[in-house]
Amino acid sequence: MSLPRADGEAVRRPVARRLAPYVAELKAELRRTWRTPAFVLPCLLFPVLFYLMFGVLLGRGEAGRYLLATYCIFGAMGPALFGFGVQLAVDRASGLLTLKRALPVPPLAPMLARLLMALIFAVVVAALLIIAAHAVGEVVLTPSQMAGLIGVSALVALPLGAVGLLIGSHVGADAAPAMVNLFYLPLALLSGLWVPLSMLPDVFTRLAPLWPTWHAAQLALHTIDEPASGSMPVHVGVLALVTVIGALLATRRLRRIG
Repeated sequence: MSLPRADGEAVRRPVARRLAPYVAELKAELRRTWRTPAFVLPCLLFPVLFYLMFGVLLGRGEAGRYLLATYCIFGAMGPALFGFGVQLAVDRASGLLTLKRALPVPPLAPMLARLLMALIFAVVVAALLIIAAHAVGEVVLTPSQMAGLIGVSALVALPLGAVGLLIGSHVGADAAPAMVNLFYLPLALLSGLWVPLSMLPDVFTRLAPLWPTWHAAQLALHTIDEPASGSMPVHVGVLALVTVIGALLATRRLRRIG
């Protein structure tokens, strides 16, 4: 009876050893992030506060429901863009990225840890928004709609993380926050995340399909049965394309300059 147990342990040990660097990187990323309240608090609280102002206090009728979906996308943007873009630029400038390359750590471990962190933030922000919308905005969602909205919010971390990675691989630590904001704030406005595009000039609606965040917003609206534009497979395809192109270009850049 001892042999099967020994064989099982022999199988588990190599798996545990292979996963250990990834787990260590995730723990380090968690500690570093949660010890930076100047990053954590705005990422968690700003989307909720903005939703309470625009979706509840100033919203009328279905506005609260529409803006719940779009603010979930907005809440996922910050951690992905800043977590990848700014932090990668800082790691490059401080030499931490070069040091990790010299260590016996899988090359993807730091990026996967950062991606998981962005996913965690997206899920937490979406959950806080759903709670606020239900408690204050009287927005009622079914369990499947809640799960779908949270899932789409987590999905946004992939393309926006790739965009942040691309920014962080091209600019220095001093310029990274400004460059990220050049994408962060305009994308939120141009994609109709703060206010519906119907309230803005027609040119905003015509240009909206150019932005990945607009496609993400349409997916979010679709999950809660709100009117959405375009084809859902097309939206998923655009987000996947942005993820692949951004990750490939950033990887190519980092291989050349570090």
